Amino acid sequence: MRILELFCDVDDFCQIYWPQWQQHLLTNGTKQRNRPTHMAPSELMTLVILFHASCYRTFKAFYTQYVCVHLCAEFPTLISYQRFVELKPTILHVLAEYLRCRMGRCTGISFVDSTPLAVCKNPRIHQHRVFADLAQRGHTSVGWFYGFKLHAVINDRGELLALHLTPGNVDDRRPLPQMLTGVFGKLFGDRGYVSTALQEDVRRDFGVHLIARPRKNMVGTPLDPTDQALLRHRAVIESVWQQLKQVCQIEHTRHRSVGNFLVNLVAGLVAYCLKPLKPSFPLPA
Repeated sequence: MRILELFCDVDDFCQIYWPQWQQHLLTNGTKQRNRPTHMAPSELMTLVILFHASCYRTFKAFYTQYVCVHLCAEFPTLISYQRFVELKPTILHVLAEYLRCRMGRCTGISFVDSTPLAVCKNPRIHQHRVFADLAQRGHTSVGWFYGFKLHAVINDRGELLALHLTPGNVDDRRPLPQMLTGVFGKLFGDRGYVSTALQEDVRRDFGVHLIARPRKNMVGTPLDPTDQALLRHRAVIESVWQQLKQVCQIEHTRHRSVGNFLVNLVAGLVAYCLKPLKPSFPLPA
């Protein structure tokens, strides 16, 4: 990912979005100071996204060992690492809107799934404080975790279409209706989305045909051969989760604030959306 191209794209977006967002801010009637920071929001966003596209495992090492050493010419107004961490939550709203504008479009064939985002190791659940009122224990096919669930809908090209973040104990089927705006055609999911009532609801309200992998003890109408073939390709979303976690680093257990957790998550999703090559499969002619 080229720094100049990334910065120009982010800066062009900020120049349009930031003034409009400022006009819609609510005020309590008192005069407040609104001094600009040494680094522009577009510069902060560029570095946060660039970190998730790099090979560094921690943002501190990325900022102190790479940015402050090799990118001083590109960012002449660099601030201290501590000050940068303090400013990260201020770009969350514009970063989330930037993510929404960089997501893909529905092609008529979509896949839905969820993945756990653990915020601490299981032995430390009782002493965890940062997300004590937000995170919950959840269970997946690989065991228990403490944190959140990220629900996603993707198309056959591996592009993100919709996202939803919930506590770890929320059923996968609950947030699905909130993620189907702009989705049409067929939606494929795993056994966690088996529900006759849910299938009828999404078809009636959104015109989407939900096809879930049947459980082993279920006896029902056999699927169309084309649907069976597409259902086997549902594993493409597992490849998306792997890239999001292993390459874009949307999950780690070192968070010290809710705001920075959300910035880390959204920036990782943006870095994935900007990747030129994504997990996908060719559709039959």
